Amino acid sequence: MGVSIEPDPPPGEAMKHYMLFYQVVGDHAKRRVPHRALHLKLAWEAHERGELVMGGAIADGRPAGAMLLFQGDSPRVAEAFAEADPYVTEGLVTRWWVSEWITVVGDQAANPVRPDA
Repeated sequence: MGVSIEPDPPPGEAMKHYMLFYQVVGDHAKRRVPHRALHLKLAWEAHERGELVMGGAIADGRPAGAMLLFQGDSPRVAEAFAEADPYVTEGLVTRWWVSEWITVVGDQAANPVRPDA
């Protein structure tokens, strides 16, 4: 049985999920090299704080980009990550946005819904 590092939401507030989407420049694989270590450092630090659940590149490249799943009581945690990410500040990300994801199935779902038995 694993240990969850999910932070507890403040009293009376439910933890929510937020998806951070990145669209990137066409030559991002080459241009990311000098920035990748800091990008990954920031990502792992966010994970260790219980903010970033998981993230990674979109495999088929349609569109070229990445998705990062955050949890918290507002989208601010995902927005702050993007604002500090060298992929964004150095121009590798051409567009980013955050959407609340209403998760309903799974052990970490913020709003679990089960069918009536």
